Amino acid sequence: MFATLSDRLTSTFKNLRTKGRLSEADVDATVREIRRALLDADVAVSVVRQFTGAVRERALSAEVSQALNPAQQVVKIVNDELVAILGGETRTLRFAKTPPTVILLAGLQGAGKTTLAGKLALQLKGEGHTPLLVAADLQRPNAVTQLQVVGERAGVPVFAPHPGNQGSDDVLPAGADPVAVARAGLEAARARQHDVLIVDTAGRLGVDAELMAQAADIRDAVQPDEILFVIDAMIGQDAVTTAQAFADGVGFTGVVLSKLDGDARGGAALSVASVTGRPIMYASTGEKLTDFEVFHPDRMASRILDMGDVLTLIEQAEKAFDEQQAQEMAGKLASGEGFTLADFLQQMQQLRKMGSLKKMFGMLPGMAQMRDALDSFDEREVDRIEAIIHSMTPAERDNPKIINGSRRARIARGSGTTPTDVNQLLERFDAAQKMMKQMARGGGMPGGMPGMGNLPGMGKKARGKSAPQRKVRGKSGNPAKRAAQEKAALEGRPATSAPAGSAFGLGRQAPDVDPASLELPAGLDKFLGR
Repeated sequence: MFATLSDRLTSTFKNLRTKGRLSEADVDATVREIRRALLDADVAVSVVRQFTGAVRERALSAEVSQALNPAQQVVKIVNDELVAILGGETRTLRFAKTPPTVILLAGLQGAGKTTLAGKLALQLKGEGHTPLLVAADLQRPNAVTQLQVVGERAGVPVFAPHPGNQGSDDVLPAGADPVAVARAGLEAARARQHDVLIVDTAGRLGVDAELMAQAADIRDAVQPDEILFVIDAMIGQDAVTTAQAFADGVGFTGVVLSKLDGDARGGAALSVASVTGRPIMYASTGEKLTDFEVFHPDRMASRILDMGDVLTLIEQAEKAFDEQQAQEMAGKLASGEGFTLADFLQQMQQLRKMGSLKKMFGMLPGMAQMRDALDSFDEREVDRIEAIIHSMTPAERDNPKIINGSRRARIARGSGTTPTDVNQLLERFDAAQKMMKQMARGGGMPGGMPGMGNLPGMGKKARGKSAPQRKVRGKSGNPAKRAAQEKAALEGRPATSAPAGSAFGLGRQAPDVDPASLELPAGLDKFLGR
């Protein structure tokens, strides 16, 4: 969503890295580029003016830290202001003291309310709640059927006393009363002891008085604790106009951004919270029911500035990975023994539970520089690797070295790949095993760090820098004398030269020593010729 904006901002910051301090001209030029980037991202003009004015004022003020270079200073200021316009702090649902907590979904037609109702219900179910979905959208064709399908996929019951519009025209059927359905759904939630009630309402192709009146009537009938305005993040500045109209006509307590995985410029996300004063609470990031997450302004700002979102990655890993299996795998990795292709397959399967690999890689810091590689990454490669491993016997997974040429051809045929693919997988796995064994022996990762092996080109030169040797002038051509000179130079004492003709220093005059002054063992003095 924010790829273009992220690239523009990152390019702007690179121009400041060579400057020792920020002048007013530098700040103005940087702010000008930031303004252009935000306007190109379709951010509301009023938000752009407020944002760039705050960045310029802070960049020229005395608050700038002397410990940071100019580029870091600007990045910190822009990050803080992005967090501010995105809502400041993370806002979660406020549950009613007396269940059920009523959540009303509102928005334009096509914004994704029905699918989002299932996503929200699934997340609340995972948190230990017992949600109930109410099909109060009786006007859109087959909207009730769609909610029933979504509820079945999420494992959440759906209250749908009326089938709704079954035709092709977007009209309210005769005898259909969305307000009565919403009211009956509230009574059903109380009778069945559901602690959360999610009401899906009808949308329109535009904002009109009929929509506002119907939404207001449903609001008055169920008295919701939260009214979530679902907005399509791809519709640009028009999202701000629509959100403001809903805020004035019906009112809402929070915003949910849908279709945040699209390729639009993302201006709505950066504008709606600042213009309406309502926080963005959730974000829908894909088509699956699990592609739904709490919106964190600070983490989103970090993504935009290509600083990654490691905290979200950790949270997703905690949900996907089994703690006991993770500890067992950590033990195998630490010992460097026992890590097999079966373990590798298990790790890949758990990694797939976290979602799209592209999304996970995109949350790592600095990945904007590898966006082309990420875009060309084929996630089906993981499927091919799984197929290859599944085509092996258990013994072959435990010990790949027993796989001969004929077996490799058979594995390739069984997995729908080529023998070259099988060979490449086995070679990469063998290299990974060797690296883990090296780490287990204390060798560490290659790279020239202390106590670790060296990468190519980081051999003697790197070691010479860490242990500088004293330069010895006039080295002898004799190996033994040269070794003595180098040792003396390291110890900081002058080298003792031997007389000419004495290659091993044996021609020096030995000092006179009185044997009587020596403390010798009893009986040894007879050997001294006394």
